[in-house]
Amino acid sequence: MRADSRLSRVIHVLLHLSELKEPITSEVIAKMLNTNSAVVRRTMSGLKKKGFVDSTKGHNGGWVLAKPLKEITLLGLYEAIDITRLFAIDSGQSNSTCLVEKIANRSVEEAMDTAKNIFLKQLSDVNLYDLNEEFKKELALINP
Repeated sequence: MRADSRLSRVIHVLLHLSELKEPITSEVIAKMLNTNSAVVRRTMSGLKKKGFVDSTKGHNGGWVLAKPLKEITLLGLYEAIDITRLFAIDSGQSNSTCLVEKIANRSVEEAMDTAKNIFLKQLSDVNLYDLNEEFKKELALINP
């Protein structure tokens, strides 16, 4: 199963958007991410539906942030890009008649639920402003 890097890529793009004065096109974002502009448009469209970005058409058009960085949590982005599966692990057959398999499956499902809840809580506690501040601090260490 291929790893899903959309969340970190979206965070990357939005942090860049926060520093730009002008809209940025899907083509420019696609080059930055080494992907196809249609993929960028599809992803950004999901972010637009949730109110995180806006777009303008025509000459000098493109994508811009629609909310302040403090109002964009990583959980909101995670939900906006609609990641359907957090784990590559499966607990097995849900309709098994074997008691041992049922116990094993339940144990794995409980562990995955616990891990997912911790993951989602962590995403809800971090916003793009926090990450942008962290970037600025690290940049200052590199370029004093």
